[in-house]
Amino acid sequence: MTKVWLITGCSTGFGRALALETLAQGYKVAVASRSTADIKDIVEQYPETAIAVQLDVTKASEIKEAVNATIEKFGQIDVLVNNAGIGYFASVEESEEAEIRKMFEINVFGLANMTQEVLPHMRSRKTGHILNIASIGGLRSFPGVGFYNATKYAVDGLSESLYKEVAPLGIHVTIIAPSGFRTDWAGRSAKDGPKNIEDYQSTAWKNMGDIRGYSGAQPGDPVRAAKAMIQVTETANPPLRLLLGAAALKGARIKLEELKNDFDNWATVSEGADFPKD
Repeated sequence: MTKVWLITGCSTGFGRALALETLAQGYKVAVASRSTADIKDIVEQYPETAIAVQLDVTKASEIKEAVNATIEKFGQIDVLVNNAGIGYFASVEESEEAEIRKMFEINVFGLANMTQEVLPHMRSRKTGHILNIASIGGLRSFPGVGFYNATKYAVDGLSESLYKEVAPLGIHVTIIAPSGFRTDWAGRSAKDGPKNIEDYQSTAWKNMGDIRGYSGAQPGDPVRAAKAMIQVTETANPPLRLLLGAAALKGARIKLEELKNDFDNWATVSEGADFPKD
């Protein structure tokens, strides 16, 4: 039976690339976006196997309607891709609370609410796969994007717990952790915070400038990433985490070494925090 996908955030980036690739490979897809005008061209190419779904993941009513519309049209949801997200560039000290909360509402709570809405359907069928789009920034932090890192660490932690809860029910969870890809994340999809404190010029500000500067020239190919995500859903034993991009793999390995060094160098202190053994 042909799998049915529900993909959030399909107007640009990974969402658009994944929607087009899944449809090209013959899957049925609910293509979701805050504005259906932005995805009209996708659905028009595949009128028999695609539906356009209006979806702002911060609105509970639209989440419910999107899930119901997908099931009504295709009878099931086999793969949920929580892709909708935004970025925010600022040092931790300079970051604005309203922008931080907005990002958490989309990147974390929107993802969580989508997942909670789809899970009863997947549990009833004892099958399904949830792909949560995180980031290498959910494993390793960088200056200038601290609160964005925080949202992606939250996605990683939530997803790992979910993985352990639903694996016995026949449901897979995979965390997608990309490095730099040619999407709009470093362009119009991320807002800059204020720059008022000169002390951050060589750290946060520099990294923000570097990210903006390579927007459109990142090594990652969204189409190849889409193919990799599809491959994961067709694998009998999919990974909990899938790194995408050579920089993601390199960065994750650096983080592993950093953790190992801290753990090993401070092992005696760590173990000494317990009550003495009798």
